[in-house]
Amino acid sequence: MCIRDRLKTHTASIDFYLKDIPPPKLVLSKQKETELTERQRSLLSGLGKLFNGGFANLTMAETAKELNCSLRTLYSLAPSKEQLVLIVIERNLWARGRTAMSAISPNMQPLKAIRTYLQAANVAAANTTEAFARDLQTVPSAQKLIEDHNSYLISITRRLLDIAMENGEIGNVDTAAIARLMAGIGRDFSRPEVIGSLRSSPKEAADEALDLILAGLTSQSE
Repeated sequence: MCIRDRLKTHTASIDFYLKDIPPPKLVLSKQKETELTERQRSLLSGLGKLFNGGFANLTMAETAKELNCSLRTLYSLAPSKEQLVLIVIERNLWARGRTAMSAISPNMQPLKAIRTYLQAANVAAANTTEAFARDLQTVPSAQKLIEDHNSYLISITRRLLDIAMENGEIGNVDTAAIARLMAGIGRDFSRPEVIGSLRSSPKEAADEALDLILAGLTSQSE
């Protein structure tokens, strides 16, 4: 059923129109996530902070030493450093994603929901360091993981834009193109070659660009 038909046949909260969009596949399954001990969760948090300074030159032994844990404990989390990197990225992206979705209230207008959702999602870019972003580019599986999550952001944003267009909030635009532009800002501004050129943080810059795009969309419908 298309968005227009849904709007005609069902009056529901925003999440009704988003619930059929499949989320990204998990690196760390929900079962394994729930089985993590407090010590393991603490180590994963420590890994996130450690990797912010760059991780390309760290061996598993050096990583274990920095975290003050044994190699055996580290290998209980993942079989390789690359897998550890993926888990750290995924936990951060999922945490931000849950925060972003929960920030959308049921009765929000679509454009306000987009702003709220993407500004919350852009928090993932807030503390991105050049060292971390540079090393990520050397890990194809990490790039694929980030791209999968960004595709989900694009799908959510496009669905909300479709609703906004059907409601007359915006004019007749290519929602696929606009969604890709809007949802990709935070990721693009977190690239190592971009971070240093920004006058503000990646999140602040992404939020400002998002507001400009939304302002253009609303002015077009006036």
